[in-house]
Amino acid sequence: MTAGPPVVRRADGIELAVKVMPKAGRSAIEGVVLDAAGSAWLAVKVTAPADGGRANEAVMALLAKRLGVPASALRLVAGATARWKRVGVAGEPEALARAAEALAGRSD
Repeated sequence: MTAGPPVVRRADGIELAVKVMPKAGRSAIEGVVLDAAGSAWLAVKVTAPADGGRANEAVMALLAKRLGVPASALRLVAGATARWKRVGVAGEPEALARAAEALAGRSD
């Protein structure tokens, strides 16, 4: 069984399920990983450490850049202190979903 992409369309944008790997050797979006329940999460590596919210800031900046939206369009919905997070992205849902699904399918 394969899981769908880690993106949910909302009326005002999308919500991304993200697994963060702080203190990585490089910042990158590594495609999709599955959790123990089989749910899909976008794997995001950042060089910033997890302390003081620096990894969260780095994740938001990387996602904003890759999705082509301003950083102000992103907000942390859940998981402020966890590696498994939900990130809301405001904007046109269909265009954002296509961009997010493209990210999920590529390794950069």
